[in-house]
Amino acid sequence: MNNIHDSGWEFSTIPALSARAAEIYGYETALEDGAATFTFVELDSMRRRVARAMIAAGIGNGDRVMIWGPNSWKWFATALGLVSVGAVLVPVSTRFKGAEVKDLIERSGATVMFSCGEFLGKYYPDQLPIEARAMLRNLVVFDGARPGEASWDDFLAAGELVTPDDQVARESEVGPEDLCDLLFTSGTTGYPKGVMYGHRQCLKVLDAWATRVGIGRGDRVLVIPPFFHAFGYRSGAIVSMMRGAVLIPHLTYDADEILKRVEREKVSVIPGPPAIFHGMLQHPKMKEFDRSSLRVGITGGAVVPSTLIRRMREDLGFAGVVNGYGLTECGGYGTMCSADDSDEQIANTAGKPFPGTEVRIMDEDGTLLPDGKPGEIVIRGYLVMKGYFNDPEATAKTIDAKGWLHTGDIGYFDGNGDLRIEDRLKDMYITGGFNCYPAEIERLMSAHPAIGQIAVIGVPDERMGEVGKAFVVLRPGASATEADLIAWAREHIANFKVPRYVEFREALPTSPQGKVLKTELRNEENAVA
Repeated sequence: MNNIHDSGWEFSTIPALSARAAEIYGYETALEDGAATFTFVELDSMRRRVARAMIAAGIGNGDRVMIWGPNSWKWFATALGLVSVGAVLVPVSTRFKGAEVKDLIERSGATVMFSCGEFLGKYYPDQLPIEARAMLRNLVVFDGARPGEASWDDFLAAGELVTPDDQVARESEVGPEDLCDLLFTSGTTGYPKGVMYGHRQCLKVLDAWATRVGIGRGDRVLVIPPFFHAFGYRSGAIVSMMRGAVLIPHLTYDADEILKRVEREKVSVIPGPPAIFHGMLQHPKMKEFDRSSLRVGITGGAVVPSTLIRRMREDLGFAGVVNGYGLTECGGYGTMCSADDSDEQIANTAGKPFPGTEVRIMDEDGTLLPDGKPGEIVIRGYLVMKGYFNDPEATAKTIDAKGWLHTGDIGYFDGNGDLRIEDRLKDMYITGGFNCYPAEIERLMSAHPAIGQIAVIGVPDERMGEVGKAFVVLRPGASATEADLIAWAREHIANFKVPRYVEFREALPTSPQGKVLKTELRNEENAVA
């Protein structure tokens, strides 16, 4: 018996997975985070301790709990502990500003937050508006809590009053169909929607994904994508626990530090968007680092040129490279290549659907199309979300009466059965692995006093896949430069949403109904390129 997958154990809940991992992998190393090291037994023990503290804090079944901080063992232990008492994880991007977090608190109904303290020169709780703090019943600071604030140690200490039997009893009430998390994603409206995902479906799709990409017992997984993203939390942290791999959280993206860690910590698996691997390849001293431990590179979430796949294999030394397609509404998944696929397949296709799921192509009339015919990509099966939180109308627009989730993306299946992505019906673009929604960016940037009208599109970028470009019509009598607007955006919205370029126009192209014709803007950009 090599791992949980081979043991015949039925996937049910995330706390049950943690307990089973402790049984199967025992005292093998589960997590390394600086000086903090946990075996699978110790990690499960910490999960139970955090769960007792959750009970002591009055956190109950269905309560939404936010985590706002960078990758760390405390982040993962907190997530495991809260889902062990039936609470629902709401991860928050460390790039979000206070107003964005306040909006998320309102939409999710979260009453508890776990936050980092000082990170990248900012004390995170200070960024929360007074109104946001007032909506939270509890705010626990992982490290460096200030006087009067609840610290991580205080939080854990309070849990000592709860008995292990009480914790086990509470955990037994958590069912496979209960929600495990709410991952917020925006849409064409520009407003975030909470994707409801359950325990069993999460574990089932992760097992299929891990099988496809080939993560195994003893692998050492450097998780660079943030835990607040499905790529980090699910494909990195939970999959490592599921397959008996060592989880190595990484704080911030820096090519030099990544290459040093690969050499020093014998990293074998790296999941992440293409920008991570571009950065490693562009490092002037890349060849001086020992990269012999690298085994699997997992990428996706952006356009992946075939030259990158080849260089990841030949220059970085990955034995296998895989690419895939997915969306938050399907847990972050959809289709996936296999490590033994050709460079051409991996670079130009998104691979094949997972077992037990359906991915098809549909025309505007709802007719399913044969291979080779382009249309909208639709998905059906256990990986499809339970719906948008408190938004049945949006759910009904996304999942039709027959259970097909409409992705808004256009593609087709080639003769080999691989999915090829052609275009997006929606305006979303992906920069460095992060989904960017123009309507949301336009809404946020419209708050600038000089902006009269704005349209944002994604334009190609060699390193990031795509970056944002804003077309701006200034208000009468107002003045602003490209640098002014970009600087303002960096202060008010998450960095990955900030447009790389700003072009000023006297007017934007519009339809007779007054809708901005972004297709014309894209065509102009393509003509220049």
